[in-house]
Amino acid sequence: MITGAGSGIGAAVAARLHARGDDLVLLARDAGRARELVDRYPGATSLVGDLADPDRLSWAFSKQAVPERIDSLLHIAGIVDLGPVGELRPKTWHQQLNVNLIAPAEVTRLLLPTLRASKATVVFVNSGAGLSAHPDWSAYAASKHGLKALADSLRGEEKPHGIRVTSVYPGRTASPMQAKVHSQEGKEYDPAAWIDPESVATTIVMAIDLPRDAEVNDLSVRPGR
Repeated sequence: MITGAGSGIGAAVAARLHARGDDLVLLARDAGRARELVDRYPGATSLVGDLADPDRLSWAFSKQAVPERIDSLLHIAGIVDLGPVGELRPKTWHQQLNVNLIAPAEVTRLLLPTLRASKATVVFVNSGAGLSAHPDWSAYAASKHGLKALADSLRGEEKPHGIRVTSVYPGRTASPMQAKVHSQEGKEYDPAAWIDPESVATTIVMAIDLPRDAEVNDLSVRPGR
């Protein structure tokens, strides 16, 4: 099951797993987006739930057929909105915390019985901002620092149930999100200067394919140029 399969790292992961024949369940924010994703990945199924409104995810999931087996849950969706602390309004904080932190926690909670039964691997695609915060990145970095705490706590809690938890911390990756960041920073955007989403996808696939006698806890991926 993948969130954020529509673009960037999520799209690269979905395409990689689809090409090798994995059964994909793609979380989409609405029915229209769900149709787009299923058309893009023939044979995939969809689950509709808006990560921007985590309070309604339980209701949304209760109205749909949730998979009976989930071998891997990949939290890849995310949003970013930069600005200095002195200018960020509560709405901007809420939006990023909802999508980047609260929704992953709620999706995990709702699926936890299935994840336990499957002895699943849960991957949280974090960010370099989840390890250190820079000026103008406070809200996004706070959401990603929180995501690290969520992953670390979940790993300890669910180890007795056989669930593996991995956090991946990509540096700046060529994606629509990165184009937005550059626009907000007032900088020219050159995708070739940053990590290819395919490279991050390789690390995620490695984590879920790792034999059951081991797990990757934290994995940082940085631009090599």
